[in-house]
Parts: sequence; structure tokens; C-alpha cells
Amino acid sequence: MAELNVQERSSLQLPITDAASLPGEQVLDRLGSCLEGLTGGEAASRLAALGPNAVRTHRADGWAVLGRQFASPILILLIVTAGLSLFLGDATNSIVIGVILLVSVGLGFTNEFRAERASEALHSRVTHRAVVLRGGTTQDVDVTALVPGDVVHLSLGAIIPADIRLLSTKNLLCDESILTGESLPAAKDPAPVAAGASLGDLTSCAFMGTIIQSGGCTGVVVATGGRAEFGRIALGLGERQPQTEFQLGLKRFSFLLLQVAVVLTSLIFIANLLLQRPLIESLLFSLAIAVGITPQLLPAVVSTSLATGTRQLAKRKVLVKRLVCIEDLGDMDILVTDKTGTLTEGKISFTGALPVTPEMSDGGLLTLGLLATETDYTEAKLSSAGQNPLDAALWDSPDATGFDPARFERLDLIDFDHQRRRTTVLVREAGGPARLVTKGAPEDVLALCGPTPPAVQAMLDDQFDAGSRVVAVATRSAAGLASITPADEHGLVLAGFLIFLDRPKTNAKESLDQLAALGISVKIATGDNAKVAEKVCADLGVLSGGTLTGAEIEKLSDADLAAAARTATIFARVSPEQKARIIALLRQSGGSVGFMGDGVNDALALHKADIGISVDSATDVAKDAADVVLMDKDLGVLAEGVMEGRRIFANTIKYVLMGTSSNFGNMFSAATASVVLSFLPMLPGQILLNNLLYDSGQLAIPGDRVDKEQLRAPSHWNIAFIRRFMFLFGPISSLFDFATFALMLFVFNAAPGEFRAGWFIESIATQTLIIFAIRTRRVPFLRSRPSAGLIGASLGVVVLGISLPLSPLAAVLGFDPLPVPFFLALLGMIVVYMFLVEFAKAWFFARDAQQLPAGPVLVRRRHETHHIARRAARFSAPRRRPTGQHLT
Repeated sequence: MAELNVQERSSLQLPITDAASLPGEQVLDRLGSCLEGLTGGEAASRLAALGPNAVRTHRADGWAVLGRQFASPILILLIVTAGLSLFLGDATNSIVIGVILLVSVGLGFTNEFRAERASEALHSRVTHRAVVLRGGTTQDVDVTALVPGDVVHLSLGAIIPADIRLLSTKNLLCDESILTGESLPAAKDPAPVAAGASLGDLTSCAFMGTIIQSGGCTGVVVATGGRAEFGRIALGLGERQPQTEFQLGLKRFSFLLLQVAVVLTSLIFIANLLLQRPLIESLLFSLAIAVGITPQLLPAVVSTSLATGTRQLAKRKVLVKRLVCIEDLGDMDILVTDKTGTLTEGKISFTGALPVTPEMSDGGLLTLGLLATETDYTEAKLSSAGQNPLDAALWDSPDATGFDPARFERLDLIDFDHQRRRTTVLVREAGGPARLVTKGAPEDVLALCGPTPPAVQAMLDDQFDAGSRVVAVATRSAAGLASITPADEHGLVLAGFLIFLDRPKTNAKESLDQLAALGISVKIATGDNAKVAEKVCADLGVLSGGTLTGAEIEKLSDADLAAAARTATIFARVSPEQKARIIALLRQSGGSVGFMGDGVNDALALHKADIGISVDSATDVAKDAADVVLMDKDLGVLAEGVMEGRRIFANTIKYVLMGTSSNFGNMFSAATASVVLSFLPMLPGQILLNNLLYDSGQLAIPGDRVDKEQLRAPSHWNIAFIRRFMFLFGPISSLFDFATFALMLFVFNAAPGEFRAGWFIESIATQTLIIFAIRTRRVPFLRSRPSAGLIGASLGVVVLGISLPLSPLAAVLGFDPLPVPFFLALLGMIVVYMFLVEFAKAWFFARDAQQLPAGPVLVRRRHETHHIARRAARFSAPRRRPTGQHLT
């Protein structure tokens, strides 16, 4: 299809401020569209010319990954210095260093690129949809396929997919806080606004990235991608994903290593110059020390851990939309969830009708309940599409088979909403007088019926105490009315109650115990009655910290609600807005909050949570809003997902602790020896080779087992802990290095080549085998078994490290053969080293400062850019944005 020319593309660039001040019909005309929307061919032509409605790309970029491998200033300086060394005639050492650096970069690139490919595949599995009119036909398309001129339909909980000019609205309120910072929702209306109005005053428009808090709308797309207001902000942040606490910890940790490396290398370089050693050799040695002290493969280990975690979660029927969601999942310490389908079976059944007047029969009450259905009651027997679970249960009951829809005519309907919590219909039977029927939450319906007799209240309380879900039905004569509004809901007479039952899940208690063992506080947010929720919790043995109802929440200030929400266990009769408010306040208290929901009314809370969780059977709006989708609505599956997130963090910390302590010890030993000895204790290439072999063995860590106590609470970066660990176990490593130096110099009278070979082997053997002690707080092997992959990789590295000085490559690498008694002495030193490390480990972890946390240990405050980047992730395409994306 021919692309639009520049002039045609420019005609589609209607500024949102201009669109807001024009009538809707004129905006459609300016965009070359109409109320029936664009044709499929026109939409395809515009998409080809303007590019996708995207502000991100998710295709794995090999060149970008390769560039990141060379991002370290120390690494670049080392490459330059090696090249200079080659130019000055030290070809052998330069070539060795070059080969080692290439292998190191290759390992990092391979693992990171594999993780990027995994992320690309993951993103391709996840789609975010929008309902659009194409040629007068309603279609469900990917949000990235929207173009200016498309007419879209949006409802409660939806994220606005582009900047749109509203054509019609129904009680529309939009949460625009991500753009304006305003916490209160903005009311919207299709009437044009005055020309030149500011962004916050464009009430006739809805903006990309904002959320529909109530109501619904139809609108025409004015701007997409980088031309939208939100798109401009998101593009300003670049392609980077939002940084999690985990990634921020990595940044702080890297700064710590940089400080240590700068101090150590500067001292070594100055000392070697004072000892009148060659400049290039001294510079190479100092830089090799700097590279050696940094865990070069840390990004690869993190990426591999996340990619491995994605595959493991997929096996457990957990789909994460972005790799970083795994870290957020493991960080969760508060879970707010509905009870239906999580604590209960989610299979609601109608158990009976309870009339409250002698004139009303069971069958008559059921008939009223069937009439007050939002969907077309004439088709309700044939299909449950569009019905809420209670209506579906009512129509599935055996008593509903006798209902004859032909006897009745529906004149008007007021849909259910979460403020009124009821549905009202205007019907008449066989041409008789009109009758108004209301069905909804007992508290709200009874309020329309005058004083409630004590016997009726007792009947209702008995049902709630039994854990039943109750719907009240009331009616009155409405002769002469042809349509109704909420103002007509008055003077009703209670007809009775419809009783439903949703039994607790048999495995719910076990799942709650699993979450409790993980240090996760579970809170229930439900639209149901407080007594029903309390009954379910009591049946499952949940110790309640108290109950807050929607009415009570409405009266509390943010400060009071934040304090009450921390202790309360049940939030009953809460609206979607109240759920979102509770989530926001719990997050402000420092907790990492997850929200699990599956309905349209859960979308707001899903957007507000640190980690939004939904299920495969959820409504499209809920799944679209979630970060994680469970294939089974089971808290046990969620618990496994949390454990996987924490396992990834625990394994990454293993690598950090092992790498920093061993590397610090070795480099401290090298620094000391370089000053004392008359020759360099290890050549720069040998240091890098040692580091490369050690790091390669660590790539098996992402698949290692993790002790249960490391999973019982969220773990967070603790730089002080890492520093204490490094400064204790690093010097212990140095003690055995110094013992090796003494052995080589005073027992074997070693020449420089022998000395370097002996220390190289001892260093590889001790720092690699010590993995098995440092990876756990328990006694290794006896009480904590490593994975087979880690055992194989570690032993393989030790064997390779021992064989290199004995191989034909020894001369090239600068090694001389070693006497056999050295290996017997080495075995003895390794055994003593392992025992000493175990003793030091027991002492170190017995101190109060090193105790595992029992709950949240810090207050997390994420910058607003985190939420912008997270929201922007849904507007992602597999290819780069074309230059036309930035036309104005």
C-alpha cells in the first residue's frame, strides 16, 4: 500500500489543543475520518506512514548489548593500554590479555543477549488491546496499531491508548495524575473548550497513559506514540526500563567497588613506579587489579537469573509481562486480594429465595431478580455473556427454567455502578402497569425502603453470619413512567433476599500458610458484606486484624486510613476508588504492595499497586492492567512466583558476596606482594585469566538451590552488609595467599614462573571451592545441597585452572612447571581454609547486624519516572520508531 506523502502526513498532525477547541464533527473532518471510523485500508496506510503507536521498542538489539559490554571505563582503558603495550613490543602479554578480554566480553554478550531475546519473546506474548471502529465494524486491535482518525470505545479501568478528542461520554472521570500530578480525577465532557486552554483544562480530551476512573467514552484518536503528550514525556526518558530497587542496589554496589578499585589501583601504580618498574607493565598490572576486583559478569548473571526465572515461572503457570516484574514479585510483602476465587471456589451457586412478606412467593421473588438483570433477559438463558457471577448463578438455577420472558417488557434500565451498588429496571407484565424493580447490596436497597423491621434485619444477619452472599430485591408501582433515573429509586417495598453461596477453597488455608511463611501479609478487599468476609476468614483460620467498611473508609483522612490499613485485614463493601486509595496509602507506608484482582472494578487498584496480579480468566481490562498473569487463580501459584523472585535475588547476592570477598582478598594479596617482591606476583594476563575462569564458573549460580530461610522475607540490597562481608572474608583469603607465597619462596625456592603458577592454582582452587561455603548460612553439603550444575561448573573450573600451568600453553601464559609436593601442600591448605571459613561464617552470621530480616527493612520511595516508564511499557513495538513519529 502506498505510503502517505509528507503533506498528507502533516495534515494528520492536529495539535490536541486545537482539537479540544473544535466541535467533534469538525475534528473528524480534519482527520479525514467519520463516526464509523476509518476503513481498514486507510488505517493500514496511515500506520505504514506514521509508524506504530509506540514509545518503546522490545526487539533484542545485539549491537546495543555488545556496546554495554564495553561500557566500563576501566575495561576500555585496559584495551587501550594493551594496544600500547603491543605497539611497544610486549606482544605476547598483549595478545594474552586481548584474548582473555574478548572471551570475557563474549561470555557477557552471549548471556545478556539470550536474556534480551527471552524478554523480546515474553513481550511478544503479551498484547494490550483497544476496541476500535473500522468501517463501522467494532474490532479488537493492538494499541500499537491505532492511528489518528481511529474511533475508539473505552470503559472503566481502561488506560487511554492515545490522545483522543471525546465524541461522547457517560459519567466520565479520568485519573490524569501521571501527567498533571493531580490526585483528584478530572471530569470530562465532549463540549469544546476555549482556545488556548492549558493541558489540565482540556476537558474535551483524554490523554494517552491516563486511566478511566469511572464511566466510559467514545473518541477519535488525534495523536499517537511520540506525538501524544504522554509519549513526549516517555520518549524523554529514553528506552530504559524503570529501575527497580534491585537495579538501584546494583548501582550503589558498583559505586562501592569503584571506590575500592580506584584507591587500590592508584596505590599499586604509585608503589610500582617508586620501585622503578616499567611504566607500561605497572599500568597494566594496576588496571588488571582494577578489573579483577570487579565482578565483570554481574550483568550477565543478573540477566541469566531473570531469564531462568521467567522459564521457571512459566512452568508454574505464571506469566510475567516484563523481566523486571520478577524482582517486584519477590519484593512483595503485602498482598491485597479479593476473596472470590482466591479464598473461595469462585463457583457461586444460588441456594434459595427468602421473601419477607406473605404476598411474595419464592417464585415471584426469583422472577423479580431475573428481571433486574443488566443483560437482555430474553437471551440470558441461552448465554451468560456479559452477566456478573451472581446473575449467572441465578439464571443457572433449576427454578429459573420456568421463567417466561415473553410475559414481560423492559422499558428502561439503570446499570449497576459501584457508588449505588444496585441495578434498577422498569418493566411491565402482559401490558399491565409499569413496575420499578431494584436489585443490589442489602444495605443500599434497604435504605430506599424506609425503616427495616427487626425480624427482617435478624433474617439478614443470620444469612451473613452463615457466610452467604445476599442480594436484596425491592419494588414499587411506577404507573405512567416510560423511563427512569436514579432519582426514581425511592419509596420501594422490600420483596426479599436472594441467597448465594461461594464455598471456601479446600487448599486456601495451605496457600495462606505459604504466603505467611514468606512474610507476606494478606489483606482482603471485597465488595461483599463485612460479616461474609469475616466468616470466610474465620473458616480458613485467618487471624483478623480488624475490618474497615467502605462507609468508614470514606470518613477517614489519608493519614488515619494509612494507619488503620496497616493493621486491618478486611476491607468490605469497598468501591474501586477506595481499593485504589488503600493500595496507594499502603505503599506510602513503606510496604511493597501487590494487588490481585480479575474484574473491571479491580483495574484502578491494579494500576496503583507495585505489582498488579491478575488471572487468565479475568476480564480483558484487568489482564491489561496487570504486570503478572496467573494461569490458575490460586494463591499457591502466586506463592511459588514470589519464591522464584526471591530465589533470583538470593542467587545474585551469592555471586556478589563470593566475587567481592574472593576478588578483594586476591587483589589485596597481589597489591601487597607487588610491593614486597622483586617481581610481579602475577602478570596482568594471568590476573585476568584467573578472574575470567572464576567468573565463568559462577554462571551456574542462577540455577542453584536456595535455603528456605532466605525466602521467608523480601531481601534488599544492604551495602553495609556486603562491605562487612568483604572486609572479613577477603583478608581470610589473603592469609592463605600469604601462606602460599611463603611456601613457594622459602620451601620450594620458586622462580618467578613457578611462583606465579603456584599462586594461580591456589587462588583458583580456594576461591572456587569456597563457593560451597559462602552460598549458604548452613553447613555446606550436609544441610544445604548445591545444584548439580554449580558442582559441575566449579569442579570444572578447578580442574582447568590446575591443568593450564601444566599444559603446552604454560610458556605462553608465563607459567613454569611445579613440583609434586606443592599439590599435597595445596590440598592441606584447602582443607584448613574451608574449616576456617566455616568458623568465621558461624561467628559472622551470629551477630545481630547480620540476622535475616523478619519483614520490611526500608521505606521505598520510587521516583515518578518509574511509574511513567512502567506505563509506557505497554506502548511497545518490535521495530524502531520511524522519523515521522516525531513530526509536529
